[in-house]
Amino acid sequence: MIASRMLFLLAGLLSCNSSIWAKSLSEQQVKEIVDQQFKPLLDQYKIPGLAVGVTLDGKHYFINYGLASKSNEQAVSNNTLFELGSVSKTFNATLAGYAQAKGQLLLSDHPAKYFPELKNTAVNKATILSLGTYTAGGFPLQFPDEVVTQQDMLQYFQTWQPKTNVGTARQYSNPSIGLMGYITALALKRPYSELLEKTLFPQLGLSQSFVQVPEQQMSQYAWGYKNDQPIRVSAGMLDAEAYGVKSSSSDMLKFLDIQIHPQKLKQPLRAAVETTHVGYFKVGAMTQGLGWEQYAYPVKLETLLQGNSSKMALESHIVTPIKQPKRAPAATLFNKTGSSNGFGAYAAFIPQQKIGIVMLANTNFPNEARITASYHVMQQLLQKNTAQ
Repeated sequence: MIASRMLFLLAGLLSCNSSIWAKSLSEQQVKEIVDQQFKPLLDQYKIPGLAVGVTLDGKHYFINYGLASKSNEQAVSNNTLFELGSVSKTFNATLAGYAQAKGQLLLSDHPAKYFPELKNTAVNKATILSLGTYTAGGFPLQFPDEVVTQQDMLQYFQTWQPKTNVGTARQYSNPSIGLMGYITALALKRPYSELLEKTLFPQLGLSQSFVQVPEQQMSQYAWGYKNDQPIRVSAGMLDAEAYGVKSSSSDMLKFLDIQIHPQKLKQPLRAAVETTHVGYFKVGAMTQGLGWEQYAYPVKLETLLQGNSSKMALESHIVTPIKQPKRAPAATLFNKTGSSNGFGAYAAFIPQQKIGIVMLANTNFPNEARITASYHVMQQLLQKNTAQ
């Protein structure tokens, strides 16, 4: 009787917790799938170096290709630093969530509360949230070329005039989310770059992420390539806030694990990350959050490509506000693309499936190719993981 009861209990344990007995995919299994999708892109787009990282059920896989630098033939590794481009915006969003969780900022506040020089300006009709979701009234993709100094920036924001009402249209914009980051730093009373490098990155456990790459890490900093010439990002207005972070595939997988399991974090960091998982506006199938863009999962590749298209980045789109914003369900694909003149990046994760992928390249090649390859890798890994 006791033996039969033990067998019954064991059978129940196995059926309820089969995942704990599942064998992880091998490095070779993952490499074969990644190779199939990414290797053809190396020749097609003349990509000197590429780092692909996958997190699946908490295990990390790294597949590296080519060179971080052509001049000294240094190979790409898990620790090679790449420019993240606009994937940097996810850190900006996390810092804003952190400031709010600490009670030093409210996303519903208006800019002049922290940046009094913007009192009685059109931009002060926006909220910090609308700046961070690109719905403040139609800021352009980039600052005008003549905005070079802090005084130029102030004058630009003081004289800016909206094209649409706040919260009615999405116009993807570096000045818009850049201003959110600048205001967050004012609220926390420290320079933005210092807040990332001395507070946020260490608390997230990221030791290979920087705004200014320190001297001792310069040997790990890849050269980007444009028209076969070496290039790195140059200084620009609110660059740290919008596109200025450099990181490795190793650090980025740690960051994606945090996104998949924010409940493992202590406060206020947990609230900071979870704030970036709230959806505020819909544009077609895409839900705009802070930093991350969201899609109900399962999602078709075509839908992802539409949401990450040039049209979506360059044109204004009418939005549907979400009446009661809340954290996206676990069955959501979050993603963000990023580019600089010499680099291309893509990061995506699905909490429900405990999977994330990051792709870092030292040349800027089409988002469509990055997303297509990453999507197929994730889908094939999930299929193989389930079968195994």
